[in-house]
Amino acid sequence: MEPELERFLREVEEITDLVAGIKSNDPAVRDKAFQKADEKLEKGCGGAETVEGCRTNLNRTLINTNPSRGQPPQPPNLPGQHGKETMDMSQENFYTILERDAEERGKRRKESQKLANALKEKGNAAFDKGDYVTAVQHYTDGLEKLRDFQALYTNRAQAYIKLGKYKEAITDCEWALKCNENCIKAHVHMGKANLGLKKYKEARQCYQKILTIDPNREKLVDEYINLLDLAQKKEEQEKEVVEEFERGNVNTTTAHEVLKKLSSPNKIPLFYIGGVRILTELMKECTEQTLFRTSGGFSVINDNEIIRRSLTSSVKEPWEAELCGSVLMLWQAVSRGNEENQRLLITSCDTSEKLLDLLSCKESEIYKECLALLSIYLLSEYGRGLLLCNLNLTRLIQILLGFVNCTDATAGDAMGILTNLVPEKKFKKHCQNEFAFRVLPSFEILLKNLKLLNKQIFPQCISVIGSLASDKTIYGQIAGREEFWESCLIAIDEGMSSAIEAEYRDILYTLLGLMVNLSIERCRAIQLKAPAITERCISLLGSTDGGILTRATGFLSHVLPQSDEAVEMVVKAGVVKKMLRFIKAGGKTTTRYAAKTLAICSGSSELARGEIVKCDKKFSGLRMLLSSDDELVVGNTALCLSHCFEIPGAATSLLKSDIVRTLLKHAGGDAKESGLQQNAAIALGKLCLAEPRHKTELRELHGLEILTSCMKYIK
Repeated sequence: MEPELERFLREVEEITDLVAGIKSNDPAVRDKAFQKADEKLEKGCGGAETVEGCRTNLNRTLINTNPSRGQPPQPPNLPGQHGKETMDMSQENFYTILERDAEERGKRRKESQKLANALKEKGNAAFDKGDYVTAVQHYTDGLEKLRDFQALYTNRAQAYIKLGKYKEAITDCEWALKCNENCIKAHVHMGKANLGLKKYKEARQCYQKILTIDPNREKLVDEYINLLDLAQKKEEQEKEVVEEFERGNVNTTTAHEVLKKLSSPNKIPLFYIGGVRILTELMKECTEQTLFRTSGGFSVINDNEIIRRSLTSSVKEPWEAELCGSVLMLWQAVSRGNEENQRLLITSCDTSEKLLDLLSCKESEIYKECLALLSIYLLSEYGRGLLLCNLNLTRLIQILLGFVNCTDATAGDAMGILTNLVPEKKFKKHCQNEFAFRVLPSFEILLKNLKLLNKQIFPQCISVIGSLASDKTIYGQIAGREEFWESCLIAIDEGMSSAIEAEYRDILYTLLGLMVNLSIERCRAIQLKAPAITERCISLLGSTDGGILTRATGFLSHVLPQSDEAVEMVVKAGVVKKMLRFIKAGGKTTTRYAAKTLAICSGSSELARGEIVKCDKKFSGLRMLLSSDDELVVGNTALCLSHCFEIPGAATSLLKSDIVRTLLKHAGGDAKESGLQQNAAIALGKLCLAEPRHKTELRELHGLEILTSCMKYIK
């Protein structure tokens, strides 16, 4: 095929040069080109053969110098020639035929492309259904229509891999690379095919080649190389087992014999309990674990009717509970540190559903062993990925949330599993559709029953929900649910009314953090609950715990902009004085929230503005905040001052201060927060309007130009 391809390319180059020469403005070049064209026509244009099966990235619309595939086209008889046949062709006819042939090729290719695309879609549909044989046929038919269709080669290679036809897959990948040498999919599938043939070196080279094409694919390459390493490790383990068995290793021999006995049907339950426990004791090293796998250990367990009954019965007799617990301990022993055993276990015979059923079991010894088994998977990234891909994650989180009422270590184990899995994008994506009506109601029930929960573990449970809320979809489902906010208020009431406040401190602190994050964006549920939320926040501001105070203030600063009624409540409750005290006490986060709260209250309430002026006539506390390195604090402080300057005499009290210079600096500065400049300009404008004597200083500082440029912000 290669020599034919080379001849074809040479022919294309010759014709391309001829066309370029014919179009040349240089008469000498043009005459020479016509002469060469005449010579080629006299030879019958037979220099190029049709290249069948070409799968390269060639433009098949190139001009065909031999459209008749036989004798060169004959010009019509001209007057005076009397039917004379000639092999000569006029220059104009030659050029016309070339152009016409190129146009026809373009039309044929366009039609072929359309048919090939349709066949590709049919192949993809068959592939998605798992019908790989049909998929291969459709891709092959598509290639008959268009030989250089890269996607058809890579798609067919993928189908061949599913069918175990690795050599055919490699051939298709090679053709795809001839179409496009930088085709990443071709290298991926070629790597998989070589892995299927146990050609580990070649597979590794295929994956590493991807990085030379796109260095940003490092994570993808790492994943494939990890799978390659696991496959290679598996082969080495199984080879070692055979060697150990042939040497007569006692453990491997015994394990092999025990598995044979366990496959015997109709024995008493105690027989199987003893056999499973002996096997568990034998699983000391990787060699024994691998023997368990290669000897069909997972099938022996799943195929035994009595053992299977102990795993699947909803109400267990004592012997069933004992046998079930023993099997779970055996699974732990064979899976610990053995990735291939982990994979076979979680993917075999509905094990994933069985594990969730056993996790829901009322028998403490069973669900504890089940938690221990899941924890083994979390020890490696590969094992964690197996859980994420094979378990029903929505059901898993439902079940694990239920362990929060356990007073022993079980609650911690359950939350540890969730804490490990929840940050994964796949976990959040899986939970999106069912979170609002399956998971969230379960969490709301917990919030309403704090007395029944493990007080040390529940804060971790709240953090799990907070981690899920980092997903935008789940965030909206939680924040927009009125029942959730009602449940939070019930929990706050319980924590505040407790005689042992310290026992609920961590719960309140973590819950307030979740509520602060969920109240950032406006939503109707918060607006409806704003007065009730504000009432709780006012009560929490009486706490002696600094952390509670900070988060209550933050929550308040998010809720107040969503409700005028809430603003009126806090002003009447004396929150303005408390915010001024928080500012004087310092604390970066608390100060940020306090400044925002004062800006909101002063903007909506004349009573609040008067309260601020009355408590601090010289605005010493607020002016101090104008020198903060936190732009949000400075911006909100300037906004608050602009509101307060509406109070008669407030601007006059600042005549001998540096307020003009400070506000001018911020109004004309280069802050990242544009709101800071706007608010400073507004405050400066209102200051000068309220007390004209400030204009004199403004002129002396050449600030009128700056103020004029900012006047568009002043309303």
